[in-house]
Amino acid sequence: MNSKQKLQDKQMGSMLLKGAVVLGLATIVSKLIGTMQKIPLQNMAGDAVFGIYNAVYPLYILILFLATAGFPLVVSKFVSEQVAMQQYEEARRVLKVASYVLIASGFTCFLLLFYGADWLAELMDAKQTSLAIRSVSFALLLVPVMSALRGYYQGYQNMIPTAVSQVIEQTVRVATMFGLLLLFMHWGYGADWVAAGATFGSVTGAAAGLIVMLVYHRKAKRKDERDQSAAGALTPVETITPHPSDSAHGLQSLQTRESDWSLVRRLLLYALPICLGTISLPILTLVDSFTLPRLLKLHGLDETEALYQFGLYNHGLPLVQLVAMMASSISAALVPSIAAAKLLSEPEILRNRASTALRLTWVIGLAASVGLSVLAEPLNVMFYKSADGSFAMSLLSLTALFSTLNIIAGSVLQGFGAVVAPALYLLAAAAAKIAANAALVPHWGIDGAALAAVGAYALAGLLALAHALRATGVTPAIGRAVIKPLLCVGLMAASLLAVTHGLPALLGALSVALPPRGSATIVALAGVAVGALVYILALVRLGVVSAAELEQIPKLRGKPLALLRKVGLLR
Repeated sequence: MNSKQKLQDKQMGSMLLKGAVVLGLATIVSKLIGTMQKIPLQNMAGDAVFGIYNAVYPLYILILFLATAGFPLVVSKFVSEQVAMQQYEEARRVLKVASYVLIASGFTCFLLLFYGADWLAELMDAKQTSLAIRSVSFALLLVPVMSALRGYYQGYQNMIPTAVSQVIEQTVRVATMFGLLLLFMHWGYGADWVAAGATFGSVTGAAAGLIVMLVYHRKAKRKDERDQSAAGALTPVETITPHPSDSAHGLQSLQTRESDWSLVRRLLLYALPICLGTISLPILTLVDSFTLPRLLKLHGLDETEALYQFGLYNHGLPLVQLVAMMASSISAALVPSIAAAKLLSEPEILRNRASTALRLTWVIGLAASVGLSVLAEPLNVMFYKSADGSFAMSLLSLTALFSTLNIIAGSVLQGFGAVVAPALYLLAAAAAKIAANAALVPHWGIDGAALAAVGAYALAGLLALAHALRATGVTPAIGRAVIKPLLCVGLMAASLLAVTHGLPALLGALSVALPPRGSATIVALAGVAVGALVYILALVRLGVVSAAELEQIPKLRGKPLALLRKVGLLR
């Protein structure tokens, strides 16, 4: 390899890392906006609207995944192959063909949702959802093309357009949601219209995201035209051209021009397995949309009360999703690092990476689940103004552990090339959730649904974990990996109970008069602070986290670690 090629590889590696960081941060910001908007939505519109929204949105996500069918990743892959061979016209043709396919699939799914809204609402046994289903259906005319454009630029390792469009899409979505929500509530519209206004935010958000991508694409096209007139063939984005690879598809593109229909077939063959993986989690979430309203009626409720209870059931989901989002950010770095170690035949490095990731997931997920469960009531009042549904929220919090285990163990398996297994485990969990809902909800209402969710997520998470341990050959040390973390979380739970029971009594003794929400906020925040401190100190003192691992964190080196050793917390 000559020096010029080495420099290109080094610069390309730097750009890949920078792009991954930019896209990762944008994904976290957009997911944070998308997750946390549910809390003010419930506060402003109430649990009936919240229930309709949470019944419809998973359906939209599932249909959206079916409409795009894994195409963004596939477009990125195919474009990167053509770029590696400097076949920029072919890369543009991949975008063009993929866009036509996605426009057709998006329009078909739009027709399904728009004209099938009443039928889908009947299947849910919740007629009030039909307006919201029609409202969100228009997004399917916009999102597929936006997804193709994102995949195209990611194929050039240019993550900036995707990152900017993601953040703007979510911002406009949430702004529209609350604008229409306030307007419809001011006009005195019913819960079905208010929920439809909330879901219409997905349409304006998609429009904003698509406009951003089109602006970037137009700028790149103009730059192309200027550069071609000046110096011939150049890339359509400002990036370094990689040296040609030995990709079979890339070599094929040099020899013969593939027909559009052949390209469509290849795109679909790659996209469908990815689609299977992406739809499995929405299917698990969607089980509740199609079973809970009907089963809650068997519990003795009418449709309005059933949707209200469904809204209460969803109180815990945003907090659980935040924990899962942390796991997703870990998994984004985990898959390529494990795949690289496997490719280089470095079994020891591979086992260490997988073991560290799984242990970290267990330690974080366990604390998050127990902490959210113990603090469920003050958190419920703090975020949602009422203690209604706190027991269901406490049970549902336990899914944080199993969902994070499923995400990280699934990422380990993907790094090993086992792409289908995590999806199958989620589908098995969805089947278990249907059966458990049918058995528990008619008797115990949303508490039964929450218990069914814990069982379903435990099934998926433990199956994925067992498979990942078997695939990696990792044998966890029971003492350090299981028993000691359980002791730590037990100490944390005791400290949380002391806060939740002792702090209100202390405030009362001091004659501090606070409204219920203010008191709950103080208890919840104090509990988070005390619980986190006790848990971290216990992890360090019991040796669950070693000094060598803490040394790897730059901000802890030097005085912080020296202080921990001095007070006897670190050996």
